[in-house]
Amino acid sequence: MSVSVEPTPVEPKQGEPSEALRPHAEDAFADELAAIAAQDDRPRPARWKLSPWAVATYLLGGVLPDGTVITPKYVGPRRIVEVAVTTLATDRALLLLGVPGTAKTWVSEHLAAAVSGDSTLLVQGTAGTPEEAIRYGWNYAQLLAHGPSRDALVPSPVMRAMAEGMTARVEELTRIPADVQDTLITILSEKTLPIPELGQEVQAVRGFNLIATANDRDRGVNDLSSALRRRFNTVVLPLPETPEAEVDIVARRVDQIGRSLELPPAPDGLDEIRRVVTVFRELRDGVTTDGRTKLKSPSGTLSTAEAISVVTNGLALAAHFGDGVLRAGDVAAGILGAVVRDPAADRVIWQEYLETVVRERDGWKDFYRACREVSG
Repeated sequence: MSVSVEPTPVEPKQGEPSEALRPHAEDAFADELAAIAAQDDRPRPARWKLSPWAVATYLLGGVLPDGTVITPKYVGPRRIVEVAVTTLATDRALLLLGVPGTAKTWVSEHLAAAVSGDSTLLVQGTAGTPEEAIRYGWNYAQLLAHGPSRDALVPSPVMRAMAEGMTARVEELTRIPADVQDTLITILSEKTLPIPELGQEVQAVRGFNLIATANDRDRGVNDLSSALRRRFNTVVLPLPETPEAEVDIVARRVDQIGRSLELPPAPDGLDEIRRVVTVFRELRDGVTTDGRTKLKSPSGTLSTAEAISVVTNGLALAAHFGDGVLRAGDVAAGILGAVVRDPAADRVIWQEYLETVVRERDGWKDFYRACREVSG
């Protein structure tokens, strides 16, 4: 016996793009999605808002036939995006894997927004995520008063996605306890979710799929069982290949975040962004850009996402406590906080890097002084 799940009423979102601190992708980029949909004449899988080609265009950016410019949401190999989108058009779920800061969550959200028009069917994975977050829960007042019934059942985001033919998202899958992870096996293999208390089931309708993200550095926390891993097509998101690509990513995201926070644009901020990216890449790779000096890497990931955070915080410092120009002193404290995670070992690595690399680099004297000042 099959049963449908009524969608939970959602308040209108008309005011969200201007009022929400962090609008959902489908709200923040509603104009671009509408422009692509208007010119998208390619075949679309069942219940998809856009064709696979249009979804890839939305993520990678480009110029539409009418001249509309679509901003890139992901800067990286085109083939990675094409494989991810194609996976969602099949019956296999998608697992986005990578080190922290490789835009897994960002790509997941934009894929769901472009495919289903709704990126909010989300399960956030933590060590305390219960089985009910993936399957369903109960309204205990109704359950105690009337026993198990449809009215007492509280559908999870995954159950709603199955019933409505939409894309569900599971963030940080390997943070979820292994026995809870395995709840997904029946959902992904049989495309059904049994409700034994009611003698019913929810069958996934066409259009349903699931995107999960996992952190490369979380191996050994809650490894995926081989049975569950087989249900996913895994796509690895790499770190940016070149410094120029990473600088471009950081600059774009800082500009977007700065506008949402109503921060004034910082003149000549690109120079400081380039220095932040250079520091992060050198310490991350364990070697200077010119390849001449080997370096010790600190315990932190020093990801692109952390570089974005450092520059955004520096932009706020420059706007509120400076002259509006992003300078070395505005990013120095953020870099120190990102690099020195282990106060003992990382501080030694950082001091060595300052004295052997930064101090001797042409044009970096102001940066060296700023970092020495905050490092004490």
